Amino acid sequence: MSCFPKTRLRRLRATASLRRLVRESHLRVDDLIYPVFVVEGEGQKQPVNAMPGIYRYSVDTLAEEMQTVMDLNIPGIIIFGVPGFKDARASQAYAEDGVVQRAIRAVKKAFPELLVITDVCLCAYTEHGHCGIVEQGKVVNDPSLELIAATALSHARAGADMVAPSDMMDGRVGAIRELLDENGFQDIPIMSYAAKYASAFYGPFRNAAGSSPQFGDRKTYQMDPANAGEALREVEQDLAEGADIVMVKPALAYLDIIRRVKDVFQVPVAAYNVSGEYSLVKAAARENLVDERAVVMEMLTGMKRAGADIILTYFAKEVARWLREER
Repeated sequence: MSCFPKTRLRRLRATASLRRLVRESHLRVDDLIYPVFVVEGEGQKQPVNAMPGIYRYSVDTLAEEMQTVMDLNIPGIIIFGVPGFKDARASQAYAEDGVVQRAIRAVKKAFPELLVITDVCLCAYTEHGHCGIVEQGKVVNDPSLELIAATALSHARAGADMVAPSDMMDGRVGAIRELLDENGFQDIPIMSYAAKYASAFYGPFRNAAGSSPQFGDRKTYQMDPANAGEALREVEQDLAEGADIVMVKPALAYLDIIRRVKDVFQVPVAAYNVSGEYSLVKAAARENLVDERAVVMEMLTGMKRAGADIILTYFAKEVARWLREER
């Protein structure tokens, strides 16, 4: 009697074609959203030192970058604004001629088929760098909602296809949904940063957006990295208030949260492959410590395997090129 196994799982790993045939999770260019930073001024293409390969663009220089995005068949972008000045009430966040509003109009005019999502928050626009209004040294929730909703409405009026509130104030999805509906934007979807953690992985982004808090931290409104059940409550609340897509941010250290959200709610789930995740890989690759392409593809495939339907990533252009080469 043979002592060798009848079941040999290696049989289906023997060739590249077999591995492709039985592959369970598939990363596609259609899954990707590319983050874009826009700044005031003209002729600007400013490198973000903490994020190699990423730039801040003025509105007039966006076209070339957006053409690349279109040529790679990346379905959409998410815009982050870096205003020319800041104040206590984040007035540039919801100004009709704000940098994001002008960028939306320019992109939609030149590339009407490109999906334009906007980050809705106040941190880059406030002089204190927090995501809401500050009174007596505290970030206050309810007074912030009016300005957050006004920001979302200004983006919709400029032509945004989707708004994505990232502030983590309680009730902001409901406030945005109500104001959009009242003004005839019932069809504008909301992608909520529903489970956004107070993470150490955001440093390079804050450098790019100039959004570091000038005092304290964001732990009173962003989530404790130790909590998982709380994420489900946040998602449940945002869905009840009208969110169409829910996001988990960051992605790499929170794959379990992505999986639990997908299993429990069965709604479109986005994962944000954040700046720290991007910069760590770039730094390791620069020192020849890792194979950048292999690591990135493994990370993003892991996010898909965990349940992400959509991945926001600064690697979007590279990944789109690599996927094209694999065809």
